[in-house]
Amino acid sequence: MLIKNSLIVLSGPSGAGKGTLCKALIERNSSVHCAVSATSRDCRGAEIPGVSYHYIGREVFIKKITECAFLEYAEVYGNYYGTLKEEVFSMLEMGYDVILEIDIQGAMQIKENYKNAIFIFVMPPSFTELKNRIYNRGRDSMEDIEKRMEEVRRELNYISEYDYVVVNDEVDKAVDKMEAILMAEKCRLFKRTIDVDAFIEE
Repeated sequence: MLIKNSLIVLSGPSGAGKGTLCKALIERNSSVHCAVSATSRDCRGAEIPGVSYHYIGREVFIKKITECAFLEYAEVYGNYYGTLKEEVFSMLEMGYDVILEIDIQGAMQIKENYKNAIFIFVMPPSFTELKNRIYNRGRDSMEDIEKRMEEVRRELNYISEYDYVVVNDEVDKAVDKMEAILMAEKCRLFKRTIDVDAFIEE
């Protein structure tokens, strides 16, 4: 009786705390790994090849697009970024659950290419709290913050495309919810794969 491993897609507005939740979930669960994205751009500063990104160059990246080698990809400011199918599926086959922290555009591509993924939308406690988080970073002008909030309003329209919503009010509680989701999904997958006759004959 086989219980499949899970591909978890984590999305949400900038400032909702996706990266923090992703890191905390992995630290709590040795069976959960984060897939490393590929990019066409060069390695920068303190980035580590194979850890920060897989740096494969523009020509190779475009070739892999034509080969349908990506679960999702996008071009951002002239550089390509994407999630390699081989990267994800090899970890799933090794027995790990795989989590992807990606934007909504990428998540919707994965929904087309891998329908068994678990889609989790991370929400801040409130719209005001999210605005305060972005403001307190001290990296953006008020004009940029307002543009980000407009983008958040647009992103919130995609909530219905996700399987679950997790409100990140407290990190530990939010990770508890993510662990509960993962366990519930494993039970659901077990129900799908169980062979009743084989179970009775054991």
